[in-house]
Amino acid sequence: MRLPIALALALLAGCTTYRDDLSRGQTAFEQNSHERALAIFRALEPDTSHLAPPERAHYAYLRGMTDYRIGYRADARHWLLVAQSMDLATPGVLPADWKTRLTEALAELNDAVYQEGIESLSNARKAKTEEPAAEAKKKKSEDEP
Repeated sequence: MRLPIALALALLAGCTTYRDDLSRGQTAFEQNSHERALAIFRALEPDTSHLAPPERAHYAYLRGMTDYRIGYRADARHWLLVAQSMDLATPGVLPADWKTRLTEALAELNDAVYQEGIESLSNARKAKTEEPAAEAKKKKSEDEP
């Protein structure tokens, strides 16, 4: 009889750990420690099935907004679309202010895709477009006395 109780406690402890990781990631996100938040979320990703559905929606939103703020636009769009679909399936699963930010970020990312194609979200493409600007700025600073 002790085995089922021990198993139940182990499962409960495991879920608490995943919730704790989600909470730590959210705290890092809110403190603008986006690299730390992303590391936490990436480590948690394989275990998101252990989270309750509302927590999975929170994970998708926080992961998407973290990617968005770091500049991983394709990943951000993916996770924000996941969060949006979860909120549509279960209205109210995301707080109103999160939904507003999600809608604004998705609008920006979708506009880029519709106007310039999916390649506009590529990190490699972004780096290439920033490279000539950085070189021009460097050259200008070298030319000044």
